[in-house]
Amino acid sequence: MIYVLNGPNLNRLGTREPEIYGKTTYQDLVDMCESVAEDLGVTVEIRQTNAEHEMIEWLHRAADEGADVVLNAGAWTHYSFAIRDACAMLRGTLIEVHISNVHQREEFRHHSVITGVATGVIAGLGIDGYRLALEHICR
Repeated sequence: MIYVLNGPNLNRLGTREPEIYGKTTYQDLVDMCESVAEDLGVTVEIRQTNAEHEMIEWLHRAADEGADVVLNAGAWTHYSFAIRDACAMLRGTLIEVHISNVHQREEFRHHSVITGVATGVIAGLGIDGYRLALEHICR
C-alpha cells in the first residue's frame, strides 16, 4: 500500500491559480495516480483534506503500517511542525511532492519543514511529480 496524501486546497486543482497549477483537476490527478499504480502493480490510497488533524491521523496510520507515502502537504509544508513530526514517525519511504516549483515563488514557500525527514523531494514538474514519486517507491 502506498498512500498519496494531499493537503489544503489541492481539491481546487483546475480552478485555483491555473497559471501556476495548470488546468488539471483533482480528479485528473487521482485518475493518473490510480492508472500509474495499476501499471506498477501496486495499491494506492489517494486522499485529500483541508483539515490538519485529519492529515496527521493519516500519517500516523501510514507509520503504524510501515507504508510508503507520497505527500503534497500544500501550505502546511512551510510551517506545520505537527505534520513534520508525524512524517518523522514514518518507517517507509516519504516523497514530498509539489506541483509548482516552490523555489520560483514567494520567499515563504522556499523553506519546507518536511524536507528534513523526507526521502526525496520532487517540485515543479506538475502532476507528473506524483508519477515519478510512485515509480521511485516501486524501484
